[in-house]
Amino acid sequence: MSRHVFHPTVLREYDARGIVGETLGEADALALGRAFGTVMARSGRRRSALGYDGRLSSPALEAAVAQGLASAGIDVVRIGLGPTPMLYFALYHLGLDAGVMVTGSHNPPAYNGFKMVLAGEAFFGPRIRALGPLAAAGAFVVGSGAISESLVEDAYVARLAEEARDGPEFRVGWDAGNGAAGRVLTRLAAQLPGHHRLLNEEIDGTFPAHHPDPTVPENLAQLAELVRREGLDLGIALDGDGDRIGALDGEGAVLWADQLLILLARDLLVDRPGARIIADVKASQALFDAVAVAGGQPEMWKTGHALIKSRMTETGAPLAGEMSGHIFFADRWYGFDDGLYAALRLMKALARAGLSLADFRRALPVWINTPELRFPCPEARKFEVTEEVAQRLATAGADVDATDGVRVATKDGWWLLRASNTQDALVARCEAHAKAGEAGLDRLKAALAAALRASGVEPPRT
Repeated sequence: MSRHVFHPTVLREYDARGIVGETLGEADALALGRAFGTVMARSGRRRSALGYDGRLSSPALEAAVAQGLASAGIDVVRIGLGPTPMLYFALYHLGLDAGVMVTGSHNPPAYNGFKMVLAGEAFFGPRIRALGPLAAAGAFVVGSGAISESLVEDAYVARLAEEARDGPEFRVGWDAGNGAAGRVLTRLAAQLPGHHRLLNEEIDGTFPAHHPDPTVPENLAQLAELVRREGLDLGIALDGDGDRIGALDGEGAVLWADQLLILLARDLLVDRPGARIIADVKASQALFDAVAVAGGQPEMWKTGHALIKSRMTETGAPLAGEMSGHIFFADRWYGFDDGLYAALRLMKALARAGLSLADFRRALPVWINTPELRFPCPEARKFEVTEEVAQRLATAGADVDATDGVRVATKDGWWLLRASNTQDALVARCEAHAKAGEAGLDRLKAALAAALRASGVEPPRT
């Protein structure tokens, strides 16, 4: 079997990803299928789902992955075009061993890549990186798997619609961002109670309306205008492959994932008192405090959807989320992140609380924070910097949570510094209590800046 060398930037922490025509092509997709199929075969797994998103390059890459998997003796079940959560759903619905999704997620049109699942668990970290040496050695299992089709979209839409049965009659704006969830959203919205207005539901891999990332406020401008113009109750935005959610209230104000998790956690804890609720280290302290007040067990965990999902499995937590908009339900759902399902649960939580989303937002505790601050740092240096900062803080007796980098609590609030798992960058955030005000936020930013400069890194401007 021929050997293959991936571009050094392709095999990442949570997925494989590159720029089509530059660092990623059909030969890479073929080799990835062979390598992942080899891992499957050696672990005794023989059947894999395969799906793809709406990017222009996705059909050709999907065909190459199918060929690669089959050449390793894997039976491939092609589920066609749709969102990443539909691929996850297919594993449960069809009883398959693994899955590969061809998707560039929320990245620009020129990007594409692959998300993998094996035996019900995210395939990430060292397991992804190990595909590189395997392919370079040409150490592929050789076989002849069958390739078939099973279009699960009908079953997936029906399963989502089950959650919406007897649901609230809200007036909702939806922005699919021309992403892979557009067709599913169109079918689902036709079955939902209430009034629903759709934007950019046509799947178009050039993303003509705006970039498909709902965590960037500029990408929500079109949806905010619709919500205000038509007097809707709320707006929901999805990313390019439909696994992340963005939300606006009826006044067009953005609610971030940690704010949504407060509402979702309160609702879930009514039925499951004492449950563990997991959020990543970038989430507001307001979330962890709210979970505790509602009788839950808040847990701060590492950033990264694969890491969060794995922690949920380990602990049996029924709800988790991270600031990037991934929200995971293992309560009446399967434990994976799904923007559409999270939206349905959000509307039910609002109805049970008797609140509008705007009322909920106005009642939230006031914290003053920076956005996520991301700035370049060489790959070989980024983890060293966080370790140096951690050591100095330990010597100084600071109140530090080292779950993922360093999250430092002070009388003003907290600041965070961690190494990005996906880029040559450091990530930071600061959040001050309302009583500390802007002056408190300035003190937190100054403490972060001092910690960075002590390691020879110039802090970001805020």
